[in-house]
Amino acid sequence: MNIIVTGGLGFIGSTFIKKAIKNKNINIFNIDKKTYASFDHNKKLIKISSYKFYKIDISNYLKLKNIISKIKPDYIINFAAETHVDRSIVDPSVFIKSNIIGTFNILKSIKNLNLIKKTKFVQISTDEVFGSTKSKKTFNENSKYTPNSPYSASKASADHLVRSFNKTYNLKTIIVHPSNNFGPFQYLEKLIPVIVTCCINKKRIPIYGRGKQVRDWLFVEDTADAIYKIIQNGKVGENYNITTRNLLPNIKLVKMICTIYDKITNSNQNSFKLVKFVKDRPGHDFKYNISNKKIIDQLGWKFKKNFKQKLKITVNWYIQNYKKK
Repeated sequence: MNIIVTGGLGFIGSTFIKKAIKNKNINIFNIDKKTYASFDHNKKLIKISSYKFYKIDISNYLKLKNIISKIKPDYIINFAAETHVDRSIVDPSVFIKSNIIGTFNILKSIKNLNLIKKTKFVQISTDEVFGSTKSKKTFNENSKYTPNSPYSASKASADHLVRSFNKTYNLKTIIVHPSNNFGPFQYLEKLIPVIVTCCINKKRIPIYGRGKQVRDWLFVEDTADAIYKIIQNGKVGENYNITTRNLLPNIKLVKMICTIYDKITNSNQNSFKLVKFVKDRPGHDFKYNISNKKIIDQLGWKFKKNFKQKLKITVNWYIQNYKKK
């Protein structure tokens, strides 16, 4: 089986590759433009005959099409995306180019190369496309899209393109909506790495508003497992939410991480005192809340309910690998 992974140097994409490459029947072709947030694991993987890397920006249609034409993959899994909401507020244009135009170029390549009957396309989206809620009721795969940031709007737009190619051209597509990912190797601008590195450097931990916003935290290894399960058993034309249902207000998450950090490092500093509330960002979503019923009931996805242990693994990784500034 030949699988093209776009964005395979990114946080989730690289984790998926490390899992999939263990299957001797899978050949991985990693397409990535290499950005500031890339994790370059090529040095370890390049020695494996079933792995190849191509430095290509998916917004470059001709280069992308040429590679897809050469490989004629069974699957294309699109992890490639700009993902940091704060950056999307500063400059949405980068997100439009990567998340919308890039996705469109993949779909167009499959269609124009007459690979519609052969190639399945899996779009890695986000729970943020469903927008914010203050209700206990969860969003399911059929919930209305109400994106509130340029980032989530760009991902929602890409999802609509994917759906349209399935309905209009019979492209074999699946859309995946993971909740907030965390784990080792995540780029430092994301919330959990920010908290841990502030503890390490004894710097103020900036928290938007009063930290009451609720996020649903998903360990990146669980995400990779779920996507692997979707490739094996997912139904073409369907959407699947991925979550392990770890919903926490940001301030509670900060307290948990600070406690874990102080315990691991035998610190007496009480890192939670480093918290500094800062002005909230524009259009900040209050709560994300998706259901995992479909992927569990229909595909039999299983995961370990050990969020605190996964969080401890993550905190410890940054302690061991982050160079103090």
